Amino acid sequence: MIKAGIVGGTGYTGAELVRILSRHPEVELIGLTSQTYAGQRFDSVFPSAGGFSEAVLEAQDVRSLADRCDVIFTALPHGVSMEVVHEVAAAGKKVVDLGADYRFDDIKTYEKWYKVSHKTPELAAKSVYGLPEINRQLILAADIIGNPGCYPTSVILALAPLLKNGMVKTDTVIADSKSGVSGGGRGLNLAFHYGECNENFKAYNIGGHRHTPEIEQELGKLAGESMTISFTPHLVPMTRGILSTVYASLVNPCSTEVLLDMYRDFYSKEFFVRVHPEGQLPQTKWVSGSNFCDIGLKVDSRTGRVVVVSAIDNLVKGASGQAVQNMNLMFGLDEKTGLDFAPVFP
Repeated sequence: MIKAGIVGGTGYTGAELVRILSRHPEVELIGLTSQTYAGQRFDSVFPSAGGFSEAVLEAQDVRSLADRCDVIFTALPHGVSMEVVHEVAAAGKKVVDLGADYRFDDIKTYEKWYKVSHKTPELAAKSVYGLPEINRQLILAADIIGNPGCYPTSVILALAPLLKNGMVKTDTVIADSKSGVSGGGRGLNLAFHYGECNENFKAYNIGGHRHTPEIEQELGKLAGESMTISFTPHLVPMTRGILSTVYASLVNPCSTEVLLDMYRDFYSKEFFVRVHPEGQLPQTKWVSGSNFCDIGLKVDSRTGRVVVVSAIDNLVKGASGQAVQNMNLMFGLDEKTGLDFAPVFP
C-alpha cells in the first residue's frame, strides 16, 4: 500500500483528495494536517465523510508526516508550499504540489506573476508539470510534481491536438473560460459571498490572471514556439465546473469532421479525455464530480476559425483528481486506479 499524507487537508482541494483517496484500493491515508482544525476529526469538519474517514487532523509537522508517508500532497496557497516541499524532498519522499510553486520552467516568470521570491529554485528545476495526457513519460520518473491549474488544464487539453499538428495560427488564440465559485477556495472573500455571486456573471483579471503564463508555457511547448494568448476568466454562479471556449484561426481550410478525427486519434489512449461527436458540445454537468475532460469543436468556415469547447470539474480533473492520477503514474499504477467513477448527473 502507498502511504499518503495531505498538508492542507480542509480546503476544497484537500477535502476532495480525502474523498478520492478514501476509496483508492492501493492507498492508506496516513495523516492530514490543518492549521485551523487541528485536533478535530475530519468527519466532524466534513460530515459528508462520515463512514469514510475517521482521521484526526494534525498540526503541521511536515518532517513527522513525511517520515510516515511515501507521498505527500500539498494543498496550500502559492508561496506556502516551498518550505513543505523542501522538507519532503529532504526526507526522500515524493510530493504532488497542488499550488503554483512548481509549475514553471522559468522561476523569474513565476516571481513576476505571483509577486513572491522562490525559495527552492533547485527543486523547481527538477519538478515536472503534471498534465498526464501531455507529460506522462516525465511524470513516471518524477519525484516532484507541479499539479496544473484548473483553467490551464481545460485550455491546454482543448488546444493540444491543434498545436501539435500545426493546424492553427499561434498568434490568434483566444481562451474564454468560466468557473464555478469553488475555484476561489474555502476562505472568506467578499467576491465569493452568496449575495455577490448569485444571479451574477462577471469577467475578472482580464489580461492579468496568474494562470496565463502557465498556459502560454505549455502551449508553446506543444507548438514548438513561444506563444502569447488572450485569456479571460469569468465567475459563474455554480459550485463546480469549468467551461472553456477556445478560438483560433486555421492555417488552412478544414472541416469539423477532419478535426474531430484528429482529436480522436490524438486522445485515443486517454481514458480521461472524451471527444464528443459533431453537433454535440460538452457541458459542465457531464463531468461534475469526475476526472474527465470532455471536448467538442466546430469549424466556423465563414471566419476561418475553429471553436473548441472543453469542460472539467475544477476540483477533480482541475486539481485533486489529476493529483491522484499523477500519483498513480509515479508509483507505477494504472492511472485510472481510484478515479474510474462516472460523473454525477444531474
